[in-house]
Amino acid sequence: MSSTEPVTSSSDGLQARGITVRYGGVVANQDVSISVPPGQIVGLIGPNGAGKTSFVDALTGFAKASGEISMGGRRIDSLRPHQRRAAGLSRTWQSGELFASLTVAENILAGARPPRPSTIFRDLFLRHDPGTAMVERALEIVGLPGSGGVRAGDLTLGQQKLVGVARALAGGCSTLLLDEPAAGLDSAESEEFAGRIRRIVDTGPGALLIDHDMGLVLSVCDTIYVLEFGKLIFRGTADEARNDPAVIAAYLGVPIEANHG
Repeated sequence: MSSTEPVTSSSDGLQARGITVRYGGVVANQDVSISVPPGQIVGLIGPNGAGKTSFVDALTGFAKASGEISMGGRRIDSLRPHQRRAAGLSRTWQSGELFASLTVAENILAGARPPRPSTIFRDLFLRHDPGTAMVERALEIVGLPGSGGVRAGDLTLGQQKLVGVARALAGGCSTLLLDEPAAGLDSAESEEFAGRIRRIVDTGPGALLIDHDMGLVLSVCDTIYVLEFGKLIFRGTADEARNDPAVIAAYLGVPIEANHG
């Protein structure tokens, strides 16, 4: 079985060490350590209830946890969620949670600013120029240039997913956490999404990808971690994951085939 210890040769990117999350007497994560270097896509997979979302919540400050979390060598585990976002750690959400009646630009701006009452009011009830540099840059990165003035509700599901990524990237992002970003997409959309994420990461940020689409994870990730009952049981490449006995027993039951080329 491949090592479950993260690469530690660089302080760049996201480093998480010994993360433990408890909900009362239930241990959701136990001593989990990962590394997400810049310019790489790291996958986090595991069966339902393995603790994947709890771990992402711990990284972003939405779940109380013990352990150390750093960005670029700077400890951030004592910071609040919006402060971690300001430090360059950003995430998408499973629900997508776009405001269908607002434009794409308004959705991006609403998620790119600290959640103060004054900015919430301004973002939701006042009109913005959809051609602002920040919005246009984020939309160009995700492959939706010029769509700032389009109502979010008029987009396809795949496009809405990309707007969620653009919102996470806007305002600066060193590490992007993608929580089930391909949920609801068909095979063609998922493959296109995978290529887009790879191109985004090639511009500099690292990404942690949590998804049940095994073809997506195996085709696009440089390194894969596997959780079972809140513990890491594997760290390695996609090829190693396909044939690792512990991964097969815990998650798949049979050797894995990638669905994306």
